[in-house]
Amino acid sequence: MLNIRYREKTNAWPGFVDLFSNLVIILIFLLIVFVFLWTTTNVFNKHSDAKKVAELEQEKQELTEDNKTAEQLLLMARDALENQEAEKVQMEDKFEQQKEDIANAYEQHIANMDKQQQELTTEIANLTEQLQQSDIEREELVRTDSERTAMTDNLLVEREDLLAERNELKTRIQQLTAELNQAEEAAKQKDIEYTALSNRLNKALADKVAELNNMSQYQSEFYKAIKQALGDRNVIKQDGDRFIIYSDILFSSGSYKISADGKNQLKLLASVINDFENKIPSDINWIIRVDGHTDNKDVLPGTHGYKNNMQLSLLRATAVTNELVKNGVSKRRLVPSGFGELHPISLGKDEESLQKNRRIELQLTNK
Repeated sequence: MLNIRYREKTNAWPGFVDLFSNLVIILIFLLIVFVFLWTTTNVFNKHSDAKKVAELEQEKQELTEDNKTAEQLLLMARDALENQEAEKVQMEDKFEQQKEDIANAYEQHIANMDKQQQELTTEIANLTEQLQQSDIEREELVRTDSERTAMTDNLLVEREDLLAERNELKTRIQQLTAELNQAEEAAKQKDIEYTALSNRLNKALADKVAELNNMSQYQSEFYKAIKQALGDRNVIKQDGDRFIIYSDILFSSGSYKISADGKNQLKLLASVINDFENKIPSDINWIIRVDGHTDNKDVLPGTHGYKNNMQLSLLRATAVTNELVKNGVSKRRLVPSGFGELHPISLGKDEESLQKNRRIELQLTNK
């Protein structure tokens, strides 16, 4: 009996070992499943992140190209306005040169025609004199019938030849006279055409000069009205043909949202623009350029909304444009553009110089 009890108590241990082994196998299986799921999820997330990075890089390149294209178009428009005066001088010089060449050619042609007519007239006179001399000789030689008959026949033949030649010369003179008349008429017509062309050119140039003069007059009145409306503040400045509003009055640092004070200033500015839209004649095609500029400080990493100063300047110019439209200014009269740090007013690196470069420029100009 003692041996049986001892044997039954010893046989319980293998069963416990089998149960523990099964639990270990189950735990290893669950661990394998967890590692597989974790690895699959990481691989999928890495693929999605790479795709997003590629899309963002492509969007960055497109925005950069659009900004460069916009800048080139604005510079081309400015160059076209500056080249108008040079084109005017070139057109006037070309017209004067063509007119002088035609006048010289016409005078040379008339001189040649006159010379040919004089030569033909002299030749006719010589032939007529020869004909008269032949008649005299014929009368002197008619002494006998035979001699007179022979001489008369010869003289008649010569006379007929001379008359035929003279008629040919008269016909040639008539042709030359007709050609001379046609040349004179053509020259008169050319003179009339060039006179009309000159009148049209002068009128076009006068109209363009008048338009530029009118725009210059309205620019002066426009900037004067803006200065009176906004008051005498050291953050607002007129520079040549443009009006400068420093960004610190409109935006907080690194922002493109207009401050409350800035909205009040733009409301006054919109009132001035609305008044001038009624004053400027409808035949003058004018716009107001809203140019955004920044300093040369780099954009902080992780900044939301823009990635560089070029984007920030365009966003600020667009915000000013939208605020003016909100206050009644026609959207077709406003052209926003951003130049980033490309055109600084001051090259210094101190805070005062950087503040001058952070600005919005308004310019009344032609399209």
